[in-house]
Amino acid sequence: MGLGSSVFTEQELDDYQELTYLTKKEIHHVYKRFREIRSHDPNFSKHDKLSKEDIFKLPEFAVNPFKERIVNVFSSSTSGDDSMTFEDFLDMMSVFSDNAPVSIKIEYAFRIYDFDEDGFIGTDDIIKVIKGLLGENCATMLNELKEKQKKGKQNTQVERESQQQLHEVLKQVADSIIDDADLDNDGQLSLAEFDHVMGKTPEFAKSFRIRL
Repeated sequence: MGLGSSVFTEQELDDYQELTYLTKKEIHHVYKRFREIRSHDPNFSKHDKLSKEDIFKLPEFAVNPFKERIVNVFSSSTSGDDSMTFEDFLDMMSVFSDNAPVSIKIEYAFRIYDFDEDGFIGTDDIIKVIKGLLGENCATMLNELKEKQKKGKQNTQVERESQQQLHEVLKQVADSIIDDADLDNDGQLSLAEFDHVMGKTPEFAKSFRIRL
């Protein structure tokens, strides 16, 4: 199937343009990227779904530590497989586009970082964010703690104590982050509190984007 105007009806394009932050030209470009992920399948169309493994093939997702959460948030699948329809994919690309308002980006970032999906970002959520951002550095920190713990101890004890120490260090950092932004002192961040902090972070919008 080609990528010309025959892919979508005019009504579909009008609807997509109304519901996203994308132009009609950008919508066609998003569809092109959607198709390219499954370029080996000549029958793949806008009516099919991409698996989350398919999505992870995108260069922007290859090294993104939050790719699992991103796909989970944007997927409309009810089967738990986080597959994406074209409309899911379009919605994701719209939110990550330069045209999306910062307030929308912040709302979706909040949902992505709310790992336990309780409507708040708590200490455990922040710890997972920190671990994601640290990447391999987190493993390096753990190994350094293990070296300090080794004397006269069994490996299982060293592992347990090192993991506990690392958790305590990350918890202190997470608690400090929450303390700075927690306006109502309930020990967690609401969307409004998260918005208050991120809205004052100019580099946020630049980092929360995918170029079309």
